[in-house]
Amino acid sequence: MSKSITSLTVLSIGLVLSAFLASCKDKTTSPETPGPPNIVYIMTDDHGYQAISAYNGGLNETPNIDRIANEGIKFTRSFVTNSICSPSRAVMLTGKFSHLNGQQINSQRFDGSQMTFPKLLQKEGYQTAMIGKWHLGSDPTGFDYWNILPGQGDYYNPDFIEMGEKSVVEGYVTSLITKFSLDWLKGRDEKKPFALLMHHKAPHRCWMPDLKYLEKYNDIKFPLPDNFYDAYDNRTAAAEQKMHIKDFDLVNDLKMYDKEGEFDTSLRKFFESQINRMNPEQRAAWDKAYDKEIAYFKEAKLTGKELMEWRYQRYLEDYLRCIASVDDSVGEILDYLEENGLAENTLVVYTSDQGFYLGEHGWFDKRFMYEESFRTPLVMKLPSRFKANASVDQLVQNIDYAPTFLDLAGVEIPADMQGKSLLPLVGENGNGEWRDALYYHYYEYPGPHSVKRHYGVRTDRYKLIHFYNNIDQWELYDLQEDPAEMNNLYGDESYTQIQAELHDKLNELRVQYKDTAAVEMAE
Repeated sequence: MSKSITSLTVLSIGLVLSAFLASCKDKTTSPETPGPPNIVYIMTDDHGYQAISAYNGGLNETPNIDRIANEGIKFTRSFVTNSICSPSRAVMLTGKFSHLNGQQINSQRFDGSQMTFPKLLQKEGYQTAMIGKWHLGSDPTGFDYWNILPGQGDYYNPDFIEMGEKSVVEGYVTSLITKFSLDWLKGRDEKKPFALLMHHKAPHRCWMPDLKYLEKYNDIKFPLPDNFYDAYDNRTAAAEQKMHIKDFDLVNDLKMYDKEGEFDTSLRKFFESQINRMNPEQRAAWDKAYDKEIAYFKEAKLTGKELMEWRYQRYLEDYLRCIASVDDSVGEILDYLEENGLAENTLVVYTSDQGFYLGEHGWFDKRFMYEESFRTPLVMKLPSRFKANASVDQLVQNIDYAPTFLDLAGVEIPADMQGKSLLPLVGENGNGEWRDALYYHYYEYPGPHSVKRHYGVRTDRYKLIHFYNNIDQWELYDLQEDPAEMNNLYGDESYTQIQAELHDKLNELRVQYKDTAAVEMAE
């Protein structure tokens, strides 16, 4: 009898032990099934998709950003909801349109008490950090650690606010943001998953490159966009903007900061405050590079098209030089993840807060719902979950980021978030059922660059925009026949049915996204 009991006891212990070992194998921390994925979200400011070689822009090479696309997913039709810095950041954090998260224009102060995806990740045991450009007025919330630039930040020897303490840090801003991000990664609790938001200032205006890139692209002549000399026929809002390359400040934007003070422009004092942040070594290298360009410009006495095209070339040189440093930064982060065994289970995202005009329509800046500023780059990789070298062609938007991060972490997505998780588009099956149209609303008028307030809808092929406030004009574009958006078809009889369908879709989206102000305008 006792032998039987002993055998049964041994058998029971064996079964319990087997179950325990099986349960250990199923835990998310095992090599076979990694735990909740880490998140590294890298966002630049004003990086147009045209200036990323993975998008075949032809202007520059971005090998490290391309690494993310090659090892993961490239979104070919990624857009924003409101193409301007602070509102775009608020949308990313909340998963809600500007009219609901309260950040409609740059000068408003973000309400940090509202729910954001970092707060929800934090509650589930994630370590969270925000490093770099914040630009939301209030202090960051939902982060275990934050170290941010005040306002727009400075390129050289910038101020940083680390957990409420402000100090000047010597160095170049892109390199410093990278260093602080790597320092945080190295010092984190390795037993917990992490979410790092790494936000670069570059390539935001006034485009001050790092010393090592001051003469990069000197021997390159960039081709003019086909619509560089756009006349804005039948597009009143486009004609009345103040973001044309002819509006560049000669000193601040084109770096003609001459020692003689002959170029006494409206932004000279501002640029002087930037250049005076440099230490003697930095300033000597800067002057060596730009004094030659200043001397050439004074001697050449350019006018007309020659002057306009010189402005364009100067702009692109500095803009792309800033991006070269950003790409170096991305490479450093990717290398760290690979060298420390983190790459397989870390979602790495690269995007921008919006797109940017690189001479299209003769412009710089953003704001409009036209493609170059409405569309933004988006590449991401997660080797343990996503296919490599894949492409997603559906219409995605920055309201989708927060739900995606939560979904990936296994955290319930709040019902009031207006975006959708992107995971159904990037899984094994990919390209699942998805939205058929996007909604957009821009508010900052009167304001810099005089871009009129407007809202609109974009479908797979068509776009309908309404400019309002001190103007009342509709624009309709057939993006298949007119990808550069030069021909406003609103009122064209051959598009009567399309126009009516777009109005219906626009009304539907305004109601769906609870944009009551826009709904009232339509009534």
